[in-house]
Amino acid sequence: MTADTAPSEAAQEYIDAMARDRGYVLDYHKVMAQHDFDVLQATNGLVEAAYLRPRALDRRTKELLFILSLTVMRAGKGHIQSHIRVALDLGVTPREILEAIEIALPEAGIVAFQAGLEAWRETVGATGIEPRAAVHEGGSGTTE
Repeated sequence: MTADTAPSEAAQEYIDAMARDRGYVLDYHKVMAQHDFDVLQATNGLVEAAYLRPRALDRRTKELLFILSLTVMRAGKGHIQSHIRVALDLGVTPREILEAIEIALPEAGIVAFQAGLEAWRETVGATGIEPRAAVHEGGSGTTE
């Protein structure tokens, strides 16, 4: 299969349904839908069972847990942000999301926390207080 092969209608419908059900799709979802649809369906089945289907935890709680776990795992900023956006769409407040990210501090440390905080800050438009003293710029503490 070449990179310019048109997707099957089944793969296209599947990726469209993923977008509706999740509120986002990741780049790897799109690539796998095009190039290995069977594996995408298999991996998505696990996500469907653990994350999307109604169970004891509501979707808001699951999003907070996803944001925390992705922060601890030092996932890419875009991945963390996709779950922050879904959480906001579900009515989770920016403060609640920040508190979930802060839980990463004692277990994963400041570096993991900074990555989650930067994803949150950028997504919600949070700003900080600038020092009045002359200092060297420290940046966000992340590599992205």
